[in-house]
Amino acid sequence: MPQTVDLAPEQDVSPWLESLRLMASEMGPLRPFQSSLTSLLRNLSERHNFLRAHLVLFDPETGTLRLSLADAEPRQGHGNYAPGVGVTGQVFATGRPVIVEKLKGDKLFLSLLFERSEEEMERLSFISVPILAPLGDGPIAGREVIGTLNADTVFVSREDLEKRRLFMEVVAALIANEAAYLREELNRQRRLPGQRPADLMREPADAEGSSAFIAQSKVMRHILEQAAHIAQGRAPVLLCGEPGVGKELLAVRIHASSPRSDVPLVVCHCGAIAPERLQAELCGYQKGAFLGAMQTQKGLIEQANTGTIFLEAIESLTPAAQESLLMLVKEHKILRQGATTPVPVDVRVITASSAPLETLVEQGRFSRELFDRLNACALHIPPLRERREDIVPLVEHLLKRIAGGKGEQIKRISFPALELMTRYFWPGNISELTNCLQRAAQNSEDLVIRAGDLPPSLQTAESSATEAGLSLGDAVTRFEKELLVDALIKAGGNMLKAARDLKSSYRIVNYKVKKYGIDPHQFVYKSKNA
Repeated sequence: MPQTVDLAPEQDVSPWLESLRLMASEMGPLRPFQSSLTSLLRNLSERHNFLRAHLVLFDPETGTLRLSLADAEPRQGHGNYAPGVGVTGQVFATGRPVIVEKLKGDKLFLSLLFERSEEEMERLSFISVPILAPLGDGPIAGREVIGTLNADTVFVSREDLEKRRLFMEVVAALIANEAAYLREELNRQRRLPGQRPADLMREPADAEGSSAFIAQSKVMRHILEQAAHIAQGRAPVLLCGEPGVGKELLAVRIHASSPRSDVPLVVCHCGAIAPERLQAELCGYQKGAFLGAMQTQKGLIEQANTGTIFLEAIESLTPAAQESLLMLVKEHKILRQGATTPVPVDVRVITASSAPLETLVEQGRFSRELFDRLNACALHIPPLRERREDIVPLVEHLLKRIAGGKGEQIKRISFPALELMTRYFWPGNISELTNCLQRAAQNSEDLVIRAGDLPPSLQTAESSATEAGLSLGDAVTRFEKELLVDALIKAGGNMLKAARDLKSSYRIVNYKVKKYGIDPHQFVYKSKNA
């Protein structure tokens, strides 16, 4: 429980001005805004005896107010609430500050976010002021309420509370831009896959060392939510989907988010192993089991003991290998080739298939019992053409790993090229997208991928802007859209940051985005530098 501090009236304004000077020195475009705001809240508490100083910001996607930053531990299980509810809700709805002289007995004060003792409710006051972010540049630019700055304080006099309210209003004006950036960043993080405590917080690395399973679309975010729950269990998992959709990367992510993450994941591409060797590779063999078996050898399953094994292309399993896998998931045992006594193992099994296993079961080519056990915990990853919202962030993610012909990193991709890629069918899914970008990077002459650099299968005269009759107005529009999209990609969908990079105002960028029908959310991704 925070300790309350008695406050004597301060006649000298110097401490308040010094605090504003310190706060202003910590703000600015080159300063990390979240740490600046955290330091500011701490200064309020330490220098002027405010208690539980905190920011409540409006989430435009959910239409609710939520606690975003605080200099105190919030109430366990606190939730969001609607504008107009409670003191801060009323301040947000009206844009006018509110002073609560005494917390106890005030009908408007709900004490939703923090625990307060009965003694504190008797002697504390509460101040809430609006945070007004500018809608644009210039003296006539409007402002919008994006949240509130709030704090408890010990009651001394109404006059003292009014002075404190005025001071907090100045602070709120000082931090308006940083609070707006914080709101954008929190919304961006909330839309990112796996941003849940104890779920998929860690980002495993893929084969090339880059992190993040790109999932901007609703369907992929839902799959990651399911994967988060699956990761905590022990049941076998079946990942289904067309070739190239990312089954192995999802398997890596599930393992890295599981209690077994300290043990390496063992991967076996069953289709790449000769059928006559598959059983021995998986289960191992005893010395003398066959010609050339000079010593007992553990198989991949035993090597994965206490960890996880990922079996890709399980439709390639021989009947003997299917029986061994069934023994593993049923009895947690395996039988080495040439042995008579099973070996107990503790292994989580994740499997993947691009083939219709149900059809193979009906044809007698795959064990029905094994399929039923694997299918009980199955995830289907949709093809890229069914989750087009993922294409743009995937392109940006992949470009960071692709170099141009001179070994220089590609600077950007043009808007017409992005349009082509978002409309294409992508039968080869992410694998085809990767190959496409690699080829385009090689064709690029100025480290900018344009429509003409893409494979012919993606191009048309209309969409590649090769038509001769392009008017000046159309050319300007195309160029403006391209600049906007480039800025939004670099900013991860954050319009405030994009406006700053373009040396423009948020209001103008917001207007242009709506004018051209651009959805900033499709550019939200977790870059390596985020």
